[in-house]
Amino acid sequence: MVGKYDIEISNNKVHYFLTVKRNITILKGNSATGKTELIRLISEYEANGNSSGISLKCDKKCSVLTNIAWELRLSSMSQTIIFIDETADFIKTKRFAELVKGSDNYFVIVTRDDLSQLSYSIDEIYGLTNVSSTSKYKAYKKVYNEMYKL
Repeated sequence: MVGKYDIEISNNKVHYFLTVKRNITILKGNSATGKTELIRLISEYEANGNSSGISLKCDKKCSVLTNIAWELRLSSMSQTIIFIDETADFIKTKRFAELVKGSDNYFVIVTRDDLSQLSYSIDEIYGLTNVSSTSKYKAYKKVYNEMYKL
C-alpha cells in the first residue's frame, strides 16, 4: 500500500478522524484519551457493520488484529489498515516485525512502550486529543478526537 488514507469513525458519543501516511503509525497517550475506545469501535464495526451503530469511512478496509491466531490472520490480510492495541503481546516479537516488513498493509499500533524491533518514522508517532468544547456536562455532547504529532 502506498499513499495517505483518511479514517473517520464515529458513533453517537465519539468521533475520530485519523490520517495514516506510512506503513507504521504509532498512537501514544495518557489514559482516558480514547485510544482503546478507537480500537473497540473498529472491532465492533468489523464484526457487525452498519448495524453496530458505528460509521466508518475509509478508502481501505480497516481491521483489528488481536492475540487470537494473529499470525494466521495477518498472513491472510492484504491492502488493509490494521489496528493493534497495546494488550496484544505479539507486537514486541521479532516474528511480528518480520511479517510487518514484508506486508503490504498499514499498521496503526496503540502503545505506550518502545517498539525497538520495528522500523517506524519518528514523524509517524501521534497522540489523541479531545477537541470538544470544555463544557461542565461533557457526557451529553459528542466527543471529537483527532491525532496530534508528538
